[in-house]
Amino acid sequence: QVQLVESGGGLVQAGGALRLSCAASGRTFSNYAMGWFRQAPGKEREFVAVISWSGGSTYYADSVKGRFTISRDNAKNTVYLQMNSLKPEDTAVYYCAAHQDLLVRLWMSNSRLLRYWGQGTQVTVSS
Repeated sequence: QVQLVESGGGLVQAGGALRLSCAASGRTFSNYAMGWFRQAPGKEREFVAVISWSGGSTYYADSVKGRFTISRDNAKNTVYLQMNSLKPEDTAVYYCAAHQDLLVRLWMSNSRLLRYWGQGTQVTVSS
């Protein structure tokens, strides 16, 4: 069984920063694309960011470009999401996902097909 465990969520003031981590266990994920999604109350799950297995390719939702940075440490089987300049509208449960392929339309439009998911971590941004 492959497990993804998120950490680093919490309460932060608008304009502040948080760094989320997602650690994979059960297998090495050095050859997997990994990314982040979020879901706010009353809204559908939305794509946030994804990174290729090598770290050479990244994609971001327009709403977070310039503020969020995704990175990975394959030696630790961990992906990170550095979130700067946080806004109240960033408040959501953030989910980590992993899949062998980085196909843009798969991650952005067909996320239900992604192979592995974490349990989510709450991020709350206050004004």
